[in-house]
Amino acid sequence: MNAAGQAIHQGFLPSQGASRAFVWKYTPVNWGRRPRHFHVEPELNLIASGHATFGIGETVVEAGQGDLLCFPPAQDHVLLEASPDLYLFAIGMDPTLSSEVLRTEADQVMLPMRLRLTASDSRALVNHASSIVERDGVEQPCAELWERAYWLGSRAHARREPGLHVLTRRALSAVSQAPELGLEMLANRMQTASSEISRYFHRDVGMTFVRFRTRQRLLRLIRLMDGGGMTLGEASNVAGFGSYSQCHRIFQAELGCSPRRFFHTGLRQQMQQAYDP
Repeated sequence: MNAAGQAIHQGFLPSQGASRAFVWKYTPVNWGRRPRHFHVEPELNLIASGHATFGIGETVVEAGQGDLLCFPPAQDHVLLEASPDLYLFAIGMDPTLSSEVLRTEADQVMLPMRLRLTASDSRALVNHASSIVERDGVEQPCAELWERAYWLGSRAHARREPGLHVLTRRALSAVSQAPELGLEMLANRMQTASSEISRYFHRDVGMTFVRFRTRQRLLRLIRLMDGGGMTLGEASNVAGFGSYSQCHRIFQAELGCSPRRFFHTGLRQQMQQAYDP
C-alpha cells in the first residue's frame, strides 16, 4: 500500500472533536512520518526552516524555508526526506469551510501551488501559525491564516510562475464538482482534444486526470457514507460509480481493500494512524 505511486486515505483533521480547521507542526523530533496519503481536505505546507523533499503524485519537489505548497483534495503527497532543522506547518481545512473563507463556489477545488514567499510574508504566516498550532477551538484565527496564506500564495504565484494551464484549471473545477465526468465527455464540453487535457493535467498536478477523477469519486463515497443514511450501493451510484461492482474493483485497486472492509472493520482507523518508520 505504501509503494511509490500508491497511497492510503488519511483524513487531515483530528478524528476527535468537530474541528473544521487545524494546524499541525512537523519536525524530525516530533514525528512519525506519515506514509503517502490523500484526503478530502485541501492542505497548505509552510516551511518555517530547513528543507524537505516531497513526493507529490508522480513528481518530486524540493522545498525550503519560505516555501508554500498547496495540495488540493485527492492529490497524494508524502515527505520523502527532511533536513535535521526542518520545521513546517501543515494547515488543513474542511473543503466547505475553505469555500466559505475564500468565497469560492461550493466544491471548487483549491489549485496546486509551489512557490517562494517574500521574507516578510513568510515571517507573518509563521508567526500566525505558531500562535494556533495544534489547538482546538481556533476556527476563526485558522480561517484568517488560511485566507491570508492562500491569497498571498496566489498573488506570488501569478507574479512569478507561468501558472496552471487553462485546461488544467477547467478540468480540476469540473471534476471536483462532477466526479462521474469522463475524459471524453469533458473534452467535448471544453471543445478540445482529450490528449491535450491529459498532457497539461499530468504536467500541472503530477498525476493523471483518470487517477485524480478516481480519487474524487472515492472521497465523495467516503463523505456520503460518513453522512449516514445510505447503503454502499446507493452511495456508489451517487458518487459517480456505474455500479457497486465497479466501485468495489476501483476501491480495491486504489486502497488495497474492499469498501466493506474499509467501512465496517478497524482497517480505516489503522490507515488513519499509520506512520512510516
